[in-house]
This record gives sequence, structure tokens and C-alpha cells, in this order.
Amino acid sequence: MSEPRWLDADQQRDWRAFVDGSVRLTELLDRDLKTKHGLSVSEYEILVRLSEAPERRLRMAELAEHASQSRSRLSHTCSRLESKGLVFRGGCPNDKRGVYAHLTDEGFDALDRAARDHVETVRDFFIDIIDPSDLAAIGRAFTAVNKRIGEAG
Repeated sequence: MSEPRWLDADQQRDWRAFVDGSVRLTELLDRDLKTKHGLSVSEYEILVRLSEAPERRLRMAELAEHASQSRSRLSHTCSRLESKGLVFRGGCPNDKRGVYAHLTDEGFDALDRAARDHVETVRDFFIDIIDPSDLAAIGRAFTAVNKRIGEAG
């Protein structure tokens, strides 16, 4: 059995800063959206993905992929959004087994209201405090991470 490739002190510092910062930022974004708009970060992400899709609808499998949720978790999240009148699910006309998630007009309006506050929080706690060259590096880094995860899985 080979020895693990341990992180050096700088790598460990940066890794922990990423983990701590991303967890705390996600918690802050979630708390802010729940307090102001009654939406979790997961619910908000689903509304965003549906708002950007043609006809404001996506197949559940595709939505799970884009929203980084398992199909089971997505189903529960969509049920909550349905109970709020923000999303509805319906069958696919050309695939009897397929299901679409549709963003309702009420859901689009709720997203519009939430997005106005959410973007300010994202700016206050991320965009505006990071040097533009560092922000570009973060973008490049996570493009590479997403690519690697996609290749692995």
C-alpha cells in the first residue's frame, strides 16, 4: 500500500479556507433566502434552472443534473415547491415515463423578488470582496473541478 500524497502546509491552509468559507457562505445564503423569501438555496437553484430553460421547463433527470441534486432529493424539493405553487410537474408528451418540472408564473415572480436580494448578498460576501484576478482564477479552478468530476462520474 502506497503512502498518501499528504498536503503541504500551504495546500492544507488553502483547502481548509475553501471548505470553511464555502460551507459558511452557503449557510449564509440559505439563511438569507429563507428569512427574506421562504426559499432554501436548493429551491432557489431549481427556480433559477427552470427560469433559464426553454418554456421554463426541464425533464426531472436533466434538472437533477443541473441542480446538483440526486433524483430522490430533487423530487422532495420539487414537492415543496409544488406545495408553494412555484412549480408543477407534468408528463412528457413523447415519453410516457418522463416527467417535466415547470416553473409557474408565481414561481417566476417569487424568483424575481428573491434574485434581487440574493445578488446583493452574493456581491457583499463574495464578488465585491475578491480581487477580479482572483475571481477569474476561482472561475477557472472550478471549471476544472467540474470537468474532472464530470469525467469521473
